[in-house]
Amino acid sequence: MVIIWISIALLLPYALLILMYRRAWASLKTFRVNDPKQIPTAGISVIIPARNEGKHIGTCLSSVIAQVYPAGLFEIIVVDDFSSDETVPIVEGYLDRGVKLVHMRDAEGMDEQTSSKKKAIDRGISIARHPLIVTTDADCTAPPLWLKCMGLFYEQSKLSFIAAPVRFQEAHNMLHIFQALDFLALQGITAAASSMGLHAMSNGANLAYEKKIYQEVGGFSGVDHIASGDDMLLMQKFTARDTRSVGYCFSPDAIVRTEAAENWTDFIRQRIRWASKAIHYRESTIFFVLLLVYLFNVSLLAILIMGIWNHPMLGWWLGIVFSKAIIELNFLLPVSRFFSVQKLLWFFIPMQPFHILYTVAAGTFSQFRRYEWKGRKVK
Repeated sequence: MVIIWISIALLLPYALLILMYRRAWASLKTFRVNDPKQIPTAGISVIIPARNEGKHIGTCLSSVIAQVYPAGLFEIIVVDDFSSDETVPIVEGYLDRGVKLVHMRDAEGMDEQTSSKKKAIDRGISIARHPLIVTTDADCTAPPLWLKCMGLFYEQSKLSFIAAPVRFQEAHNMLHIFQALDFLALQGITAAASSMGLHAMSNGANLAYEKKIYQEVGGFSGVDHIASGDDMLLMQKFTARDTRSVGYCFSPDAIVRTEAAENWTDFIRQRIRWASKAIHYRESTIFFVLLLVYLFNVSLLAILIMGIWNHPMLGWWLGIVFSKAIIELNFLLPVSRFFSVQKLLWFFIPMQPFHILYTVAAGTFSQFRRYEWKGRKVK
């Protein structure tokens, strides 16, 4: 019974945390690009690191080229990170449409194993000619008003680092639904945490920051050896410099769509990679938030396993999990409306056992193993 009381004790601060996120979400003010007469003046360099993204890079580039933005004020730089598929030939087909292609293999002292996503972004930034850097991933697609929204928000907010919303493409199977629900919660927390200044969260699929400040904080130096973290670890550097200069673009016009992992192996590897950066966070707040979530889910998994032999414990498990789910749904309902994915919530409660197991597994293995990302061994 001790583990049950531990789980209940963890549920209380967890519930308070989610309620804080819910309140912060409700305080967010939507930014819209309604006036066609509003013309942004900020120069933007879009950096797209790409490694073996032949399946998606064409769609990504087409969506960025089609942006409603003054043609002379933005450029598109694709940085090829030693791709071995058709990525490069596809990008070369866009060179006559203003896309620039840079190869990591041409960088001095760089080879396939020493290269990384952070180094690819840094190389793109080094040749960028505009003051505002916007990054996205090669498997993403952007709505037509994306850059206009980011540019206008940057000009009006005066922020030097801007996180922005990301959602998965339409879900077609249970794996996609599971990922979409998990990602929905992460995106909701990202926006809410930014709103109340609790901790810095962001996603590299949709970021904007000033090149001048990027160089001032040393870019990725000090964190470039970490496989993940081209978003949050960089954001923490900006936050350490000036907390007031970091914010979130809460706008439906800025939602970038990204692809879900195609299979369970790729999904687990991706989430382990994301979780692996946790021990490198400078902010104690986010570390303790992640620790609370991890320990709470460990307690729930322990009760479930013990309930196999002690059946009354399964009743307690159901009660705690149901309470957890109701608290989370109260937060996810408005988040799902913002991202237009309300129908996903029908699967939320049935997927609770799988989400508990996945949270514990990703949190545990992220700290004790190396893993493979697109054919490259990283840690």
